[in-house]
Amino acid sequence: MTARTPRALASVLTATACATALIAPAAHAGPRQPAKSPEAVGYFGAVSSVDVDATQAGIDVLRRGGNAVDAAVATAAALGVTDPFSAGIGGGGFLVYYDARSGRVQTLDGRETAPASAHETMFVEDGAPIPFGEAVTSGLGVGVPGSPALWQDAISRWGNKDLAAVLKPAERIARDGFTVDAAFNRQVTSNAERFAAFPATRELYLPGGEPPAVGSRLTNPDLAGTYRLVAKKGVDAFYEGAIASDIADTVQHPPVDPASGRNVRPGGMTTADIAAYETVERAPTHTEYRGLDVYGMPAPSSGGITVAETLNILENYDLGSMSTADHLHHFLEATRLSFADRNRWIGDPAFVDVPSEQLLSQEFADSRACLLNPAQALTSPVPAGNPHDPEPCTAEALPAPTPVQGENTTHVTTADRWGNMVAYTLTIEQEGGSGMVVPGRGFLLNNELTDFSFTPVTPGVPDPNLPAPGKRPRSSMSPTIILKDGVPLLAVGSPGGASIITTVSQVLLGRLDRGLSLVDAIAAPRASQRNSNAAQVEQEFLDQPETAQLREYGQGFAAQATEIGAVTGIERLRDGRWLAAAEPVRRGGGSAQVVLPWEWPHRK
Repeated sequence: MTARTPRALASVLTATACATALIAPAAHAGPRQPAKSPEAVGYFGAVSSVDVDATQAGIDVLRRGGNAVDAAVATAAALGVTDPFSAGIGGGGFLVYYDARSGRVQTLDGRETAPASAHETMFVEDGAPIPFGEAVTSGLGVGVPGSPALWQDAISRWGNKDLAAVLKPAERIARDGFTVDAAFNRQVTSNAERFAAFPATRELYLPGGEPPAVGSRLTNPDLAGTYRLVAKKGVDAFYEGAIASDIADTVQHPPVDPASGRNVRPGGMTTADIAAYETVERAPTHTEYRGLDVYGMPAPSSGGITVAETLNILENYDLGSMSTADHLHHFLEATRLSFADRNRWIGDPAFVDVPSEQLLSQEFADSRACLLNPAQALTSPVPAGNPHDPEPCTAEALPAPTPVQGENTTHVTTADRWGNMVAYTLTIEQEGGSGMVVPGRGFLLNNELTDFSFTPVTPGVPDPNLPAPGKRPRSSMSPTIILKDGVPLLAVGSPGGASIITTVSQVLLGRLDRGLSLVDAIAAPRASQRNSNAAQVEQEFLDQPETAQLREYGQGFAAQATEIGAVTGIERLRDGRWLAAAEPVRRGGGSAQVVLPWEWPHRK
């Protein structure tokens, strides 16, 4: 990678970075509370996450010679302490990595897997799907965690550090504690009833029977011990031995307080299922958009394919010259169509034939784009197209609606002094996952198997996302890296369940087509059209003057009580600096930091 920094200044900055590394706080230093900011600009690397302590953990690793992969894992592990209701060691995720030395983009699949006991009707009782909420809070919904294996495998392949060094900041935060913010308090409060049903969860997150107060200090010594054990003995300590036994026992015999009156279904996960877990390195999805190379996560994530199809559909239109209302109309229609195709065709490629190459083709996107009426919304659910035989303006006979999917995930974006970048989305699925903390281990288990279709979405049409032994449920996680002329331009991602795809697409269009700054593209009011008659929207979206025009086009909207997504991103500026960006407001605002802040004097 070529940075356009003057040589003399580069020398000064290099010396400064070395000095910064030398004076960086030691791993055993006491807790800090760095300033929280949605934007930071500077040199030698950047980290953006939803949480200030987690971002600082990643920055500390960069300052000690770690690279973007090391920083991403350090940040993710810290989020398992400070944002445990969205992600953690009991969940999974997908990582996309740009390697500056080779110029390649690579991915690692750390998605959770179904146990050997899984089967197509595992979420059906008495001929009907069990209520979604009951599947969420159960052992039945827990998949074998993939995060620890992803952390180890990513560092082994691409990192500068070892896992023990990278886990130290998170272990310290868990041991010494962190300051509870309003978002943490709200998440506990909204889950207090089900958390109270499990003694280990109640003891950790409802001390004294109440959610921890904003401004109070919370420690998690059990999780510190888990991290310490994994750091000392490697991930085998998680997937084999006592931790694995504790996980299997929690799933098979949910530790519910009988006094709660809650019926918690057991699952069939065994220690053999846990020991058998492996990550998968996969070729990234790739498409070109406006002369840029867009890389994402392939199946079993639907994010890379569906974001790419959305962009390919919109490649036919000059979005930059449109009015805001017309731009938003085209965006909503493109995601409506791409979601129909996502629902029909994408699942775990080890179990179903996913026509990835065809879905990513411009020919297929063009056959779908011709259905887009610039002045009239389609009626959902629209049918899927046929990527095997893409005839213009044709579709299958039956509709392809979008099933329910949890919305609580998190995203980490990192970059380093060598020009490497990481976009990493991780999750435990629902807010608070299954609600079950593994006793003595300090982490929540996921409810990721509820991402499977409980029954075929469209009766009579093959569903690629039904449960099966060892299968990975379809995901919407969309970690995305964009290259310009072979070097990084942008990396972004978001939480939000199925709305991740629309959120990432909307941010990319705002930045690339509408000329918004990255932080402004992130802050813009959001809408999520996922092949339904009423798109989910934030209240701020409804308050826009353009919404009246969209309604005249036939667009329907349903206001969502909570915000949609929580994006983090990093952009490489033309002068070689990194710009890290996060949410200014959503989820209490994110935290963007750089290793060496540097604003040119004329920049305001």
